[in-house]
Amino acid sequence: MRTNYPIMLQLDGKKVVVIGGGKVAERKVRGLLGTGAQVVVISPEATGEIHTLFLDGKIVWEKKFFSEEDLRGAALIFAATDDKDINQSVKSLAEKQQLVTVADDPDISDFHLPAHVQRGRLSIAVSTGGASPTLAKKLRAELEQLFDERYEEYLEFLFTARQWILKEVKDPALKRKLLTAMVSVDFLNSQNRAEDFQRLYEELK
Repeated sequence: MRTNYPIMLQLDGKKVVVIGGGKVAERKVRGLLGTGAQVVVISPEATGEIHTLFLDGKIVWEKKFFSEEDLRGAALIFAATDDKDINQSVKSLAEKQQLVTVADDPDISDFHLPAHVQRGRLSIAVSTGGASPTLAKKLRAELEQLFDERYEEYLEFLFTARQWILKEVKDPALKRKLLTAMVSVDFLNSQNRAEDFQRLYEELK
């Protein structure tokens, strides 16, 4: 059995094409918002939400039937129509270097979207390799409870503190101690992490 290769993609500025305008396509579009990708929807009709996103300038919607030139320059392609033949055509017409996911045929897809938990900079993905999407959703719900909203501010603190440590602290041993000490439940639950960090730094230096 071949295993999948997990990866986090930076899509900022890249063209992502979604073929289809129904509910499945809408979910794909919604998941792409905030990534910085140039999202292009190809469909003669679309859901109300896709229409609203288009009017708000958040996506491009080309009100037309799919044709081969629509794939030109796309980094990712979502074949998400309710017509199996069109979805298969999208896959067959894509260039070899383009990654395609086919909504109704995971076996020929180049990538799959995992169940996903996002808390600011924290991103957790869960996949069962197609064995049980239901289990993936269940695990995602459990992770959402475990990694709650506190982690958004906590990750921002860790990012800022780490940048300061790497720039200002010259002693490698002290760097390691600070970076290790910050990853603790005390800092997660702290009401004033900046003061706690300064106190920790004074104690360890």
